[in-house]
Amino acid sequence: MRQLIRLFFRGVRAVLGPFMLLGEKLSRAQPIERSAAEQAEVDAATRRLALYQYRTCPFCIKVRRTLRALALNIELRDAQHDPGHRQALEAGGGKVQVPCLRIEEGDGSVTWLYESDAINQYLHSRFG
Repeated sequence: MRQLIRLFFRGVRAVLGPFMLLGEKLSRAQPIERSAAEQAEVDAATRRLALYQYRTCPFCIKVRRTLRALALNIELRDAQHDPGHRQALEAGGGKVQVPCLRIEEGDGSVTWLYESDAINQYLHSRFG
């Protein structure tokens, strides 16, 4: 039964995925503009961030829209098609759930932030 449910949702994702990606491209917000020095500072801060995501996940699309609107250069890691990223997400975060933002602090500690609304709130509070 579980395999049948997975097959159903894979089929739905395969049919709706291209439309969702098209909608993402067509509804892109203009990124905020910063001075070159401010953008360099933001880019340095985002080097310690990584977003684990699926390409056609609607919640991941929501976070990617925020990344573009805030002009953030955060590494995107495909946890669906890359087994290495999937294993890292499960080992570090404790579960394979996307979107998940990996936040590496200056002292080397790592925080795994789940849920698109929480991720967007964090990004807006830190970079908005």
